[in-house]
Amino acid sequence: MLPPFLLGLAFGAVMLLSAFSFAGAFRRFLTDRRSAGVRAQFLMIAAATLLILPATKAGTLFGTPVRGLIFPPGTAVVIGAFVFGIGMQLGGGCASGTLYATGGGSLRALLTLAFFVIGATLASWQSEWWQHWPAPPPLALAETFGLLPALLGTVTLLAAAAWLTWHLERRRHGTAEPIRRPLLWAALALAALNFLTLPIAGRPWAITAAFPLWGAKTVAALGLDEPAFWPFWEDPTRIEALLRPLSADRMTAMDFGMIAGAFLAATVAGKFALGRLTQGEAAASTIGGLLLGIGAVLASGCNISAYVSGIASGSLHGWLWIAPALFGNWLGLHLRPAFGIREV
Repeated sequence: MLPPFLLGLAFGAVMLLSAFSFAGAFRRFLTDRRSAGVRAQFLMIAAATLLILPATKAGTLFGTPVRGLIFPPGTAVVIGAFVFGIGMQLGGGCASGTLYATGGGSLRALLTLAFFVIGATLASWQSEWWQHWPAPPPLALAETFGLLPALLGTVTLLAAAAWLTWHLERRRHGTAEPIRRPLLWAALALAALNFLTLPIAGRPWAITAAFPLWGAKTVAALGLDEPAFWPFWEDPTRIEALLRPLSADRMTAMDFGMIAGAFLAATVAGKFALGRLTQGEAAASTIGGLLLGIGAVLASGCNISAYVSGIASGSLHGWLWIAPALFGNWLGLHLRPAFGIREV
C-alpha cells in the first residue's frame, strides 16, 4: 500500500505543476466571471464522487474498512465556511493551496500556514463555546436515497453548476474559456488520488484536522496547557490522535508530503523561488491564516474535507459549505485592497 507521505507527495506535485487552485479560481470567477478553474473543480468532484461514494457505501475497499466524511450540516458549518472564505482571499490560498505554495517557496504561504495552525488551535481550545450550536443530524445522501440516486443527483447538480458558471462567463465575455489540458488532467488525477486515499487513511482526502493537532502538541510541549482536557479532544478518534506520536498521524504525513511534493516539482521545473513579502501581505496572511484555521475547525473541514470530499462522500454538509464560503470569498476580495493586494 502506498505510504501516506508518498501519496501527499503526488498531491503536491500535481497541484503545483498544474496550478490547480481553489482561491484563485473563486477569485477569477467572482471578479471577472472567468469560470474554467471553477468548472475544473466541479469535474474533479464529480469524478471523485463516482469513485468514492460506491466504496464508502459498501464500507470496504480492497479489504480495508472505509467511511465517508459525513458531518452535521449546522450553524457551525455555515459560519465556519464564511470565515474560511474570507481567509482564503486574505491569506492568499486555501488549505491545499497554502501547503503546495509553501513547498513552492512562497513566504506568504508559509506565514499563512503558521497562523492557520494557530487559528485552528484557538478554535479547538474554545470548542465548548461553539460545538453545541444548532445542527440537525448528519445526512448521508446514499443512505437516505440510495446509491444510484445519490450518484445521479450529485453529478447532475455539479453539471448544472458547471453549465451555470459557463453561461455566466459567456454572457460577460461573449465566449467561455475551455478548461486547459493541464487543468483537465489535474482534476482527474486529483480525483484518482482522493480515491487512493481511502484504503490508506480509511476516509477521503482531508487536510486541516492535522492543524489543531500540531497546535495542541505544541501547547502541551511548551507546558502552556493540557489540551487533552479540552472538550474538542473528547472525541475518541481525536484523543487517539493526540495521544499517539505525531509521526503516526497519516494526515500529518500527507500534509508534509504535499509540501515536499510541491518543493520537488518546483525545483525540477525550475519554478522554486522565495518570493518577497510586503508588510500588507504579511498582515493579510496573519489575519487570513487565523480565519482559515478558525473557519476550518468550525465547519468540520476546509475546501478539501468539507467541499470536495464532503460532496464526494454524499454528505449534505459539503453542499451547505460552498454558498457561505463563496460569500466569504467575495467579502475577502473587497478587503484585499486595504492590505495593498490588488492582483487578480
